[in-house]
Amino acid sequence: MINFTGTTAVVGRVLLAVLFLLSGFSKLTSPEGTIAYIESSGLPFPVLSYLAALGVELGLAALLIIGFQTRIVAVVMALFTVMAAFAFHNNLADQGQFINFFKNLSIAGGLLQIAAFGGGALSVDALLARRAGKTVLKTA
Repeated sequence: MINFTGTTAVVGRVLLAVLFLLSGFSKLTSPEGTIAYIESSGLPFPVLSYLAALGVELGLAALLIIGFQTRIVAVVMALFTVMAAFAFHNNLADQGQFINFFKNLSIAGGLLQIAAFGGGALSVDALLARRAGKTVLKTA
């Protein structure tokens, strides 16, 4: 039987990361609008929040794609996603916000699966583990 576990893990990482990359590039092209939106939500330190969002959505998403420090990256991204759901999509009476809120929770669930099972055989983490002579799990 053919084992697609490594391929499936990398495709899953890429599919999750693409959403963050698109959102990050959107924020990068409109910093004033993004900062104003963060400020209107009542979050403190809107400029710092903007920079943190860029770090997660561009930096950590890139690390997720290549599978470096995958478990830690996935946990931080999951926490960011849950916080974003509560900060920006908390009007559950609005159908669009309701959908976005639960979409964010679902994305966080996928990220937590990556945190639990690792980046898979096709990741920088696995490459580094092989070089160090450690066993790489083939299941994730």
